[in-house]
Amino acid sequence: MRVAPPRSSQAVSLRLTVSLVSKGYFMNRSFKRILQGAVAVASAAAVLISTAHAAEKKDFKVAWSIYVGWMPWGYAADSGIVKKWADKYGINIEVKQFNDYVESINQYTAGAFDAVSVTNMDALSIPAAGGVDTTSVIIGDFSNGNDAIIVKGKGDVASLKGQSVNLVEYSVSHYLLARALESVKLEEKDLKVVNTSDADMAAAFKTPDVTAVVTWKPIVSTILESPDATKIFDSSQIPGEIIDMMVANTEVLKDNPKFGQALAGIWYETMVALEKDPAAKEAMAKASGTDVKGFDEQLATTKMFAAAKDAVAFATGPDVKTTTERVSKFLFEKALLGKDAKSPEAIGVAFPDGSIFGDKDNVKLRYDATYMQAAADGKL
Repeated sequence: MRVAPPRSSQAVSLRLTVSLVSKGYFMNRSFKRILQGAVAVASAAAVLISTAHAAEKKDFKVAWSIYVGWMPWGYAADSGIVKKWADKYGINIEVKQFNDYVESINQYTAGAFDAVSVTNMDALSIPAAGGVDTTSVIIGDFSNGNDAIIVKGKGDVASLKGQSVNLVEYSVSHYLLARALESVKLEEKDLKVVNTSDADMAAAFKTPDVTAVVTWKPIVSTILESPDATKIFDSSQIPGEIIDMMVANTEVLKDNPKFGQALAGIWYETMVALEKDPAAKEAMAKASGTDVKGFDEQLATTKMFAAAKDAVAFATGPDVKTTTERVSKFLFEKALLGKDAKSPEAIGVAFPDGSIFGDKDNVKLRYDATYMQAAADGKL
C-alpha cells in the first residue's frame, strides 16, 4: 500500500478509518486492524451496491493520488485531455485528486467513484477482498527500483537477521521485505518488524535505534543522502511485482464500455505528452512536489508503459499470474484477504487469456487487456 504523499456501507465510517491511516497513526494503532475494518465496511457497502445493478450512464468519477506513476491523471484533467476524450464518447468524467491514497481506494470501494489508481496488491486486499468486482483497465507501470531496503553502514539482506526493520506494515514495503528475505532463505520471524509511518521514516533513520528501513521514493532518495546509508535491495530485483494500475468497477465498465475507451485514450495521449512535451513533465513534477530533476529520478526507477502494446504484452504475459500467486500468499499470511479466507486462493483473479487463479466462483479482480489493446490497434 502506498500512502500519499508520495504514494503516500457508510462513507463516514470509511473516512474515519482512512483518516487514521493518512495522519500517520501507525505507531499508535494496528494498521492491520484499520485495514481489516476498512474491508469489513467495504464488504457491507458491496452488498448494498450489488443490489443496485450498474447501468448505462453518462457521468463518471475517477479517483487518483500523488505518485510518480499516477501524475499523468492529474495533468490530463488540468490540460483538457480528459474532457477531450470524454466529449468524444459523449460522457462526463470527473477526475479527483486525493491526498490520502487509502481514502481514494475506500471511496471507490464504497461506490462513490467508478475508477481509482491503485497497486495490484491493494486492489486485491481492499476492493476485491471487500466484495467489489474490479477490473484493471490500464496497467500504467511497475516499480523498478522506487521501493528499497536501506541499512546503516555496510550489509546485505542476510545481515538483517536479528535486526529491527522499520516499515509501513502490510504495505508494498512489507511485501518487498518478504521477497528479499525469501531470496536468502530467511523469514520474517528471523527479525523484528517495527511499524512506522512513512511520514516519520526519514527522521527515524537518523536516530541511533533505527538500523534498517524499507520505504519508497522520494523518501528513499532522502535517506540515501546520509553518508552511512546503504541500499541492499530494491524493487528492480523483483521486476513487475509492484504494479500501478487504473482499475474500474467491473459492472460499471461492462455496462459502459465507452468509459473504458475514454480512460485508455486519456492515458496514452498523456503518455505522449510526458515523453515529448517538457512543459507537461514540468507540470507533473511541480504537482508532485518536486522539480524536473527529482521527477526524472523517480521516473528512472519506474517502468512506465508509455506504449499500449507494451502494456498488453505485460498484461498477457506469464509474470502477472506468478505475481498474483505470490501476492495472494502474502496477503493470506497477513490475514488480509478477508476474515472468511481459508487459503490464498480465496479470491479469484481472472487473466486476459480466460484463466483464473483461485476461487472460480468468487472472481473479484480481473486483468483485462481489452482497452489497452484497442489503443495499441488504433481503434479507440
